[in-house]
Amino acid sequence: MTVGAGGGADMSKARNGLGKYGEDLAARRLAAAGMTVLARNWRCGRSGEIDIVARDGDVLVVCEVKTRRADAFQHPMAALTPAKTRRLRALAEHWIAAHAGAPPGGVRLDLVGVLLPRRGAPRVAHVRGVA
Repeated sequence: MTVGAGGGADMSKARNGLGKYGEDLAARRLAAAGMTVLARNWRCGRSGEIDIVARDGDVLVVCEVKTRRADAFQHPMAALTPAKTRRLRALAEHWIAAHAGAPPGGVRLDLVGVLLPRRGAPRVAHVRGVA
């Protein structure tokens, strides 16, 4: 299959690269904050994927990462919808079931937003306990 200039395959590859770059920055931010990254892109069948699973002391952190270019329509921090939050909670339950039960400190949902300006360094914002 041939995709013309500006076609879907090129856009998908670029979007995947952008997402991976944002997740790399997010993982570094979490580690710098003292967290231990346990898994990245953890998939649970057809239920979906957790971008980053980390431990913050005795708390399990399920982290959603949203990366956007500065000229994007929506700021990355506005991208966590109630439906996405419900899906992350369900995925956290699957993680706990697959990894020997709930941690003593419980589970927290975090969001890392990565904003990539046209010039200058990326801006990375980490919000703990978004839901």
